Amino acid sequence: MSIGTRSVREGTIPFKGYQTWYQIVGEGEEPGKFPLLCLHGGPGAGHDYLESLAAMADTGRRVIFYDQLGCSRSSIPESKPEMWTVDLFIEEVDAIRQALGLDRTHLLGQSWGGMLAMEYALTQPQGLVSLTVASSPASMIQWVAEANRLREDLPAEAQQTLLAHEAAGTTDSPDYEAAMTEFYRRHVCRLDPMPDYVLRTFASIAKNPEVYHTMNGPSEFHVVGTLKQWDIIDRLNEIRVPTLVTSGRHDEATPLIAETVSSRIPGAQWVVFEESSHMAHAEEAERYMLVLDQFLTSVEREVAPAG
Repeated sequence: MSIGTRSVREGTIPFKGYQTWYQIVGEGEEPGKFPLLCLHGGPGAGHDYLESLAAMADTGRRVIFYDQLGCSRSSIPESKPEMWTVDLFIEEVDAIRQALGLDRTHLLGQSWGGMLAMEYALTQPQGLVSLTVASSPASMIQWVAEANRLREDLPAEAQQTLLAHEAAGTTDSPDYEAAMTEFYRRHVCRLDPMPDYVLRTFASIAKNPEVYHTMNGPSEFHVVGTLKQWDIIDRLNEIRVPTLVTSGRHDEATPLIAETVSSRIPGAQWVVFEESSHMAHAEEAERYMLVLDQFLTSVEREVAPAG
């Protein structure tokens, strides 16, 4: 989606001896409103597939994107798999906020970005106005169980291909990627054709997969990376900011996953997008922006009541 005539500013901030790229859409906030900081998924996906969220700048709030260190425009020139930890990316959120003066901000995280956003909220950061968790698990153990349940509905031939290549360690095979694509069409993005901004993210991971492979693994359902045992379900009741949970009816972040998150964060709202899978912000963009704006506005009214 084109950002069109909206004001756009880009730059980099120094982080861990490297540079983190960011983009700010919009001029500033209308009175009583706060900027929206967006955390992309992957890990290591880059922000491109979130580009439709730039439309939120039309609601009187700046929208801030950035590519997390190690991917896309924030790639580094060497291999450093030991760097890619949850703690590093939590620290990067703070670095972005400090560098850009985001003293009070809404935070939206999609997929892995929502996992990171929840981890960040658990640090009880100052000035966090609200949290939006978009299609994210609170447990990778639950995520893998649900993904494997979903893949049982794939054609038998695709299932056999996936299992054979996972057992052989040949997940870079074109046959594996073709079978994986069928899962993605059903449960990651159901738009056909997929938007250019979504395809750019897939291309970015393919070009520089180190962060994704280190933390996740070769695919959405074959998780063998450092996040394999990640689980914060028992800590979700510590999140103390207004929270919106969103998910798609056909999402790889299944209704069970979204219900697990929403039911354990005190006061959280949960909205299901019936025509979407994992990218409701793209698949039902207009409705998504409306739901998100209504949530942010309701929070802002509570923070700074009219009159």
